[in-house]
This record gives sequence, structure tokens and C-alpha cells, in this order.
Amino acid sequence: MKFAAIDIGSNGARMQISSVLHDEGISRFKKVEYVRFPLRLGHDVFTQGRISAMSEDRMMKLMLAYQLLMELHEVDDFMACSTSAMREAENGFEVRDHIEQRTGIHIQIIDGQREAELVNNVVVKSLGEGQYIHIDVGGGSTELNLYKDRQKTCAKSFKLGSVRLLEGKESKNAWIKIKEWINQNVDYTQPIQAVGTGGNINKLFDLAAKLSESSAQLAEIEKVKDYISGFSLSDRINKLQLNPDRADVIVPAGDIYTSAMRWAGAEVIHVPDLGLKDGILQLLYDRACRRKKIS
Repeated sequence: MKFAAIDIGSNGARMQISSVLHDEGISRFKKVEYVRFPLRLGHDVFTQGRISAMSEDRMMKLMLAYQLLMELHEVDDFMACSTSAMREAENGFEVRDHIEQRTGIHIQIIDGQREAELVNNVVVKSLGEGQYIHIDVGGGSTELNLYKDRQKTCAKSFKLGSVRLLEGKESKNAWIKIKEWINQNVDYTQPIQAVGTGGNINKLFDLAAKLSESSAQLAEIEKVKDYISGFSLSDRINKLQLNPDRADVIVPAGDIYTSAMRWAGAEVIHVPDLGLKDGILQLLYDRACRRKKIS
């Protein structure tokens, strides 16, 4: 079986096609295609309130390209989801309908809670015993989730993201609200570790000295963030070789991760390289298994 997951965020849009492998009763996904494009829908929406005609045209072309790739790979099923930028755009549903009419790709505009659920379904498998704060920073929103012994105890979505910060359009008192939520819900009598998901923490982690294959210290993430912030945007692209749409948002995103960790008292962050696309793939596989049982 092959499945395709399309994640349309406020900064970039990505599609991953994966095949399902079976080995001694264990199923896992193998990536066969991955395409990411910097649509930057959040620039339009967080400054003008709507998706511009130019952005809609670029998005249409990208979805047509995704449609062709899915046909070439002969995927069995797919799902496309969009997050904060499209759900806040006054013409988000209109743009979605135009794309579906032209490409046949139906885009689900999901809320923060649904987004968090899909990500959590795969992230929870990477957790150990004890208390964890899961920090998922996107272009337009940040999702925080608390776990104790792999059981989610509470969750909250905040209108604070890397592109929104870059545009100076974060919601009023967003930082204070995040800090208050953490202070009210973290059990400070128990140790806590962080789990980070999102493209920016993946890049910060790639550049950091690591405690293990998938973890690093807060101090090291802060060190890398501060190092990057010392470069101009041009030098981040040319000397550090960051993609242009990563170079300008990685420091604002890093501020969110490190601030949440400090407020929670987490000194270690685990970065399992999972995200919304992985949650979508898992949902598609689970749905296929249920259909198989029914038939």
C-alpha cells in the first residue's frame, strides 16, 4: 500500500508519499517521495486577512504537481490538511473549493485541536514514562500538550507561530498566556522533559551537539539559536546554507521552544522528527486496515 499526506502550513506546504512495509507482524512506513514548497500563506493572511490571487495561483500549481506525483506513484489513498493560515483567511474556504474543482484534491481545513490530535497520535509512541511537554511550533500557531506516563493530561493551541512573529502579528498577550498555561498545568513536583516537533526544531537539533540520537539539552538549543541570530539573513542563507523560508523564521521559532522549556523546567528536549504528515499517514493506514476488516 502507498499513502500520501499533504500538509499545508502557514510557512510551507509539504507532501510525503510512503509505502507500508510489513516485517514479522510489525508495520512501518518507508518514505518514497517528499516535496516541500515555501508557499508562505501566513504572510498574506496575518497581514491582509486573506490569501492573495498570486498565492492562490502558486498553491493551485503546487496541488496540480502533487496530484501528478500521486498518480505516478499510484497511491491507494491520500489526505490533505491545512492549518492556521487557511483557517484564518477570510477566503480560505473559497480557495479550497477552487483547488478541489481544478485538481480533485479536497483540503480539510482543520482546527488546532484536530491538528494536535493527529500529531500526538504518532508522537506519543516516542514517549517514555514520566512527565513530558510536547511543543509543536508552526508558522501561525503553537500547540502545547502535557503527558504523564504516555497519557495526555491537557492541551492548548495558541496564536503564536514563527511567521506570525516575523510579521509582528502575534495575538495580544500570547507569550503571557503560554507562560500562564504552563505554570497552571505542569506538575513542578516531578521532573519534566520536552518533545519538539516542527521543521525549525528539526533544523536547530541538526546543528546542535546531541545527548543522544534524538535528544539535546536546552542550553545547546539556545546556543545554536543565538549563534544563528548573530548572522544576517543573507549570511544565514549563503554561509549557513539555510533555505530562505527557514532562515528568517528559525530564530523566532526557537524563542518559542526555548521559552516554553524554561517555563516548564525542562532541561532536555527530544526531537523525533515527526509531524502532521506522519499523523495523516497513520490515520490513512488505520482507515485502510478497518476497511479491510469490514470487507
